[in-house]
Amino acid sequence: MTMTAATNTTTPLKNAVSKKPGPYTVETVLSVKHYTDSLFHFRITRPDAFRFRSGEFIMIGLLKDDGKPLLRAYSIASPFWDEALDFYSIKVDDGPLTSRLQNIQEGDEILLGRKPVGTLVLDALTPGKRLYMISTGTGIAPFAALIRDPDTYEKFEQVILTHTCRHAEELVYGEELVAATKDDELIGDLAREKLIHFTSVTREDGPVKGRVTTMIETGELAERLGIEKLNPETDRVMICGSEGLLKDVKAICEARGFVEGSNAAPADFVVEKAFVSV
Repeated sequence: MTMTAATNTTTPLKNAVSKKPGPYTVETVLSVKHYTDSLFHFRITRPDAFRFRSGEFIMIGLLKDDGKPLLRAYSIASPFWDEALDFYSIKVDDGPLTSRLQNIQEGDEILLGRKPVGTLVLDALTPGKRLYMISTGTGIAPFAALIRDPDTYEKFEQVILTHTCRHAEELVYGEELVAATKDDELIGDLAREKLIHFTSVTREDGPVKGRVTTMIETGELAERLGIEKLNPETDRVMICGSEGLLKDVKAICEARGFVEGSNAAPADFVVEKAFVSV
């Protein structure tokens, strides 16, 4: 893959921010990995005072040429206990932020907001037997944090992570993530016992081809996993991904008697309404 050399737009961040403190800190890029021409992962330093719940999102970004910050909402793809912060992003060549963000390299600087928020947290759900995490594309990011959180396995007997993408190469991040989670010293035993990873593609042939929403509606997903169909008495659902996914899965849940939850009123399912405006 041919990558454009990173511009030096991030270098003066600390000097600029130190002159006029704002609602963000300046952090250092620790690593970058490009998965496809349109997807990449990066890891940055975490401030000592930064606290968040697994599944929340935060504003991150860069300074524009005029010195003003350009920030977008990104789910934190690392669990609350991690010493650094992970993010999983799309690349859009003409996107105001991602056109530049995709070129960051180790050692560059990036803006990090101070206030993490979000609804894809365990606190927003009532107790249940089984937890579904339903995602498309980069919507897997908050679940990358939650499947590495010990509390997830303490609260649920079974954890099902679904990830649907257009092409098989776009599933690699999730596949590597789940494999590493099951090998993790802290939660590996729990993940091997309770975590199920289900993937599908929509635009090419693969082991499973089709939209996860269709498979939920028809009962194919439950049949493939060898479990009961989606039921509000036992199941809890988290949804993150495309606008179409959010709308369709929410409709499926509500048609089956699920109640949408929030931080203020925990219930049966939650939807992350924040999205990255590239």
